[in-house]
Amino acid sequence: MAGIVPPVGLPGHAAVICGLGYWLPPKVVTNEDLHTRLGTSEEWIYSRTGIASRHVADPDMATSDLAVEAGARALKSAGDVEVQALILATTTPDRSCPATAPEVASRLGMTGIAAFDVSAVCTGFLYGLATAAGFIAAGLAERVLLIAADTFSTLLDPEDRTTVPIFGDGAGALVLRRGIDDEPGAIGKVVLGSDGERSDLIAVEAGGSQERSAAVQEGYFRMRGREVFRHAVERMSTAATAAVEAAGWRLDEIDRLVTHQANARITSFVASELGIPPDRRAQNIERVGNTAAASVPILLAEATAGGYLAPGHRVLLTAFGGGLTWGATTVVWPELESVSLGDEL
Repeated sequence: MAGIVPPVGLPGHAAVICGLGYWLPPKVVTNEDLHTRLGTSEEWIYSRTGIASRHVADPDMATSDLAVEAGARALKSAGDVEVQALILATTTPDRSCPATAPEVASRLGMTGIAAFDVSAVCTGFLYGLATAAGFIAAGLAERVLLIAADTFSTLLDPEDRTTVPIFGDGAGALVLRRGIDDEPGAIGKVVLGSDGERSDLIAVEAGGSQERSAAVQEGYFRMRGREVFRHAVERMSTAATAAVEAAGWRLDEIDRLVTHQANARITSFVASELGIPPDRRAQNIERVGNTAAASVPILLAEATAGGYLAPGHRVLLTAFGGGLTWGATTVVWPELESVSLGDEL
């Protein structure tokens, strides 16, 4: 069962969003490109996923590169403030050891601060958000830079028609500061859950201590799509309902639903389960695909930059990923400047 992570630290202390940024690799791969390569029709891909294009990292581009770009933009959005911790949510670290976050921190000029990775696949951003909020509430940091970055294209079998069309690469980031519970931007109570009995539904078999084989096929990402679809809808809907109840809101009061962009049909099913109409559902999967942990913060940044997210909106966030893992939270959207991939630093 999903549970609500209780507030920790001093009463009234909350993690408040004060900076926002994102970055996508320049290379764009369209459905037409995939049709040429895989023989899968453009219409088939779009009808089943809602995806028309995705950004893909070049061979010389690592997850840390994306994370640094997004992190720098979030810091600029926040006014280039100092942070005391950096959390990187990723399933595609630069290396299996060490963590990627310390290198990202160093490249951002933050050598000496706390820096570590969080791995919860596509729910990584929400797990990282809960962790950042805990750091702030416990007095361990005044401000935290949370980055979610993934280069899932590096995990995919290039000949797999079921996974290659779905995933794109990207990074999104938030700066969180200490504030009070009822101010705009304060993160609500976070609902998190997991189900390890179904860990085989979304997995890369090789590379860990359980399966050390170097066989190429075992190192590719695999997903049992139909089962994942059902669990994603159920878990995100349940977690979202719990988060709204914890905030003391009603579902019909939600101004914007921001879901992990796994599949356009999953978003539609979740929104329908929650009774949230189409005009309140944020979505960018058509242009960027499934960017894993980075999905939610990229969508937040794009929606803010485009004016779809406005100050005062009641926003519901929810995600689902491998593990299985899932999560949800709420926030009243603050006044923010989103610093995007096209903005100079």
